[in-house]
Amino acid sequence: MEQQVLDFTLVPAGILIMVAYHIWLLYRITNHPTKTVIGINAINRRFWVQAMMEDTSKNGVLAVQTLRNNIMASTLLASTSIMLSSMIAVLMTSGHTGRTITFVYGDHSKLGFSIKFFSILVCFLVAFLFNVQSIRYYSHASILINVPLKKIPTPDGITTYVARTVNRGSYFWSLGLRAFYFSFPIFLWIFGPIPMFLCCLVLVFLLYFLDVTFEFACAADPEDEENVAANHTAHIV
Repeated sequence: MEQQVLDFTLVPAGILIMVAYHIWLLYRITNHPTKTVIGINAINRRFWVQAMMEDTSKNGVLAVQTLRNNIMASTLLASTSIMLSSMIAVLMTSGHTGRTITFVYGDHSKLGFSIKFFSILVCFLVAFLFNVQSIRYYSHASILINVPLKKIPTPDGITTYVARTVNRGSYFWSLGLRAFYFSFPIFLWIFGPIPMFLCCLVLVFLLYFLDVTFEFACAADPEDEENVAANHTAHIV
């Protein structure tokens, strides 16, 4: 029981740190999109879709090729996640997990091993589902982006819809990537709760520098930033 105390304290604390960071990140994306990389990319994707659809005869090939590259990236992550899920499932059913792993502290029981491997399996399956959804939205957008605006009575509505579809594909791709990130500390949990907790701290520290930016926000006026944030919030889903 003494060996399980660290698992009962450090593991929930590490997961709580990861969840709290992503809740804060979601708040920043919703209310201050120009200060986050995800928000800036979403804003620029809307401008890109509008530019591509203004002249499909000139930009149609470029738009489809760009979306195809995104589909390939999502397909790669989906294939990797389902392959890793299969490997974890084989390890769980083999009955030999944990016999050659050296521990420092933490739970050594067979049930503890099953929980750890099942948690990793869930992360990879979630990553697979998110990337499949990303492929779905990108596939829809690759057709919609070549719709001729001149033959549509309300072109603004269709450009907004296509931009929202492209952004949804990107959001699901980002969520699938986050599921991979979550699998790193869960994997280190196999070696004990201390490596898992330290990995959560390091991962949050690194993700902060990858997710936050102030260059675009400094270049924009405060009033323009508020208008962009309000517009982005209205089109975030």
